[in-house]
Amino acid sequence: MIGQISGILIAKQPPEVVIDVNGIGYEIQMPMTSLYELPDVGEPVTLITHFIVREDAQLLYGFNSFAERSLFRQLIKTQGIGPKLAITMMSGLTAHQFVQAVVQEDFARLTKIPGVGRKTAERLVLELADKFKQWGSATPATDAAPIDTSGLQPTLTPHRPQDDALDALIALGYKPAQAEKAIAAALKTEPDATSEVLIRFALKSM
Repeated sequence: MIGQISGILIAKQPPEVVIDVNGIGYEIQMPMTSLYELPDVGEPVTLITHFIVREDAQLLYGFNSFAERSLFRQLIKTQGIGPKLAITMMSGLTAHQFVQAVVQEDFARLTKIPGVGRKTAERLVLELADKFKQWGSATPATDAAPIDTSGLQPTLTPHRPQDDALDALIALGYKPAQAEKAIAAALKTEPDATSEVLIRFALKSM
């Protein structure tokens, strides 16, 4: 089990990052709410990780705190929720916001997440509400202090920021037309924004 990765952040391609550890690049998928808090490319970083081995793949998921990873693990134990959907859930809402939505039975908020219909939202409330109450409202929040993402370096990619943002939103389960519309609206507000900032604006608007 790989429980933690420390190294140099060498690429951001939301919702994935690459961390160099002694010359080996680890590809790690992250919720966007966690990725927002990462330092610039080229800076040292430490992530709490969850490692999944399947017949056709070995997948590594990264988080900024043990509480975020704990939430992820609770989600993938829930019937019908796999790692990809769990990452999508944690991308649209912070860990704290997601826990509050479940505890308060906020079905309208939960069903805005791609892949989460009414039945899935009801299952989340049924299986997790009591567990989340035991954690307390502050437990799932990230340990890392939020940083201003406006000065983040562009990802190491030849694509435009809006192309990277579109790819990330589609990877999270949003429909291309819906993602394009949200990014276009974000560009009107932040025409020179990085892909991460565009994703953040887009997720808030959807």
